[in-house]
Amino acid sequence: MRFGHGHLAYCTNIHPAESWEETFRAISTHALEVRDQVVEAGEPYAIGLRLSARAARELLEGDRLEHFKTWLGDENAYVFTINGFPYGDFHGTRVKENVFKPDWSTVERLNYTRQLFTILAAILPEGVDGSVSTLPGSHKTFGADESAIFANLEALAQFLDELSETTGRDFHLGLEPEPLGHFENTAETIAFFERMKAASPDPDRLLRRLGINYDACHFALQYEDARTSLDALVAAGLRISKIHLSSAISLDPRNAEAVKAIGRFQEPVYFHQVIARSKDGSLKRFLDLPDALAAHEPAEEWRVHFHIPLDAQPAAPLGSTRQQVIDVLAWRRDHPETCTHYEIETYTWGVLPEAMQRPVVEQIAAEYGWVEANA
Repeated sequence: MRFGHGHLAYCTNIHPAESWEETFRAISTHALEVRDQVVEAGEPYAIGLRLSARAARELLEGDRLEHFKTWLGDENAYVFTINGFPYGDFHGTRVKENVFKPDWSTVERLNYTRQLFTILAAILPEGVDGSVSTLPGSHKTFGADESAIFANLEALAQFLDELSETTGRDFHLGLEPEPLGHFENTAETIAFFERMKAASPDPDRLLRRLGINYDACHFALQYEDARTSLDALVAAGLRISKIHLSSAISLDPRNAEAVKAIGRFQEPVYFHQVIARSKDGSLKRFLDLPDALAAHEPAEEWRVHFHIPLDAQPAAPLGSTRQQVIDVLAWRRDHPETCTHYEIETYTWGVLPEAMQRPVVEQIAAEYGWVEANA
């Protein structure tokens, strides 16, 4: 849907789907049910598409892509962005560190992302730019070869420049900083791009085609002020390719009831990194929630990477980082054209504690309402 100067969608990674058949079934049911609740009749409806590597490959076979384009036209729907972070299975199995595999040091990640942009180029409406979001290069624990990351991102930038020139569209990739990613906060992000520019034969092309997917949850986990962070990224010459509107859990670990309550959010599918802040402002990072619970080192606050619905606060004594999203939306009002791609991304519906569960369409529609009320 139109969102001021840009577009707003929810990311369909909330729906379990790995094949194209499963993906299309989710889009043609749940996504249209959400549409009927959040947009006026006749208003174009934006879909934030998630395609696994398998679904992307299958969509490019035969006449499937042409049929999908026709379906979008028939439903007055359009796709302006694709989530290309999760390459493989994203629901119902252990995801954890596997969501970072294959990373950007591999040709598999490069080829997958090229396929996503090829699909996007075929279905993108006239006058709309197209984005794909992806992982922040790699994961810190992988010890990835940064020169290989640079080489593959350089190849992708060249591909996007040629695709943009051929189609007359503006295509851009958003690298998404995440806790314990190869780069995870504002300073590390800027430093990564400086190193990549220094290694690039065409830094201008690099900055034209590669930017940041700013996830409000992820930067809140770093205890960073949204306005300060976004302003710094822009001042460094980085493109804000897309913004994820998402919220995490916060708590005071000195409160035994809060620690007990956060324990109910442990589950075996996703990473729930914890960043603890001490009284002196220093930060300590834990790979996953069980690690933080086992260590339980002294700290004044924990922030936990568990996406929760934007319109719903967890029960006390837990809190959330929703203020970060409010601050992002306030920044957007002051910079309406700096970023035009916005996506609600609460993919954890299937693993939320029972007390926070509600029908998925109801949850997504309520999140749209919250965003519009705070925009």
